[in-house]
Amino acid sequence: MQPALVAWLALSLLAGTGAEEMCGGHPATSSRSIPAPQLSPEEQLSPHMPESLRCDACHAIAFQIEEQLRRAEGKVGRKALSESDYVEVLERSCSQGWESYGVQELDGEKRLAGPGLMRQEPMTVMVTGGPWPSRLSKMCHGYVGEQGETQIYGAHRRGPAALRELLCHGEKGACAGGKAGGPAPPKAMQNEL
Repeated sequence: MQPALVAWLALSLLAGTGAEEMCGGHPATSSRSIPAPQLSPEEQLSPHMPESLRCDACHAIAFQIEEQLRRAEGKVGRKALSESDYVEVLERSCSQGWESYGVQELDGEKRLAGPGLMRQEPMTVMVTGGPWPSRLSKMCHGYVGEQGETQIYGAHRRGPAALRELLCHGEKGACAGGKAGGPAPPKAMQNEL
């Protein structure tokens, strides 16, 4: 009786969904085409990070700075680094190869992808290389120049959230536009004078 029950169970499973695949059939839904992201001329040719990707880029930069500083502190027993050491680590962080970052498209929206960024979709095509590494490096150097090594290192010592807040979500941060609607016009006018 038991062999008959096993045979009946196996046949009923084959007769259910997916039976065509198991028996060599080709259902229409078994293949999936994944196109590469379609990049605009700005995304392909501009030396600057496109506005739509700056928030993702900032999070990638904050992640890399955090990782590099954490590793350097690990080498000295988790003590605070000297000024010359953290300045060197920050320079190395910004000058590194950013080759593991690229652009993915998910539901028609382009997003930067790579270490420290949320995964979008496991079955997507990521465009790496090209202008992305130099754009990330340029942005990283810009953050260090604008914020200063001491302020960045102080934020790192307070934790990863503090560093992301300083670089990405502060008043002028790349991710601040969604919260406050961008910088206030009077300040922009004042800066122009």
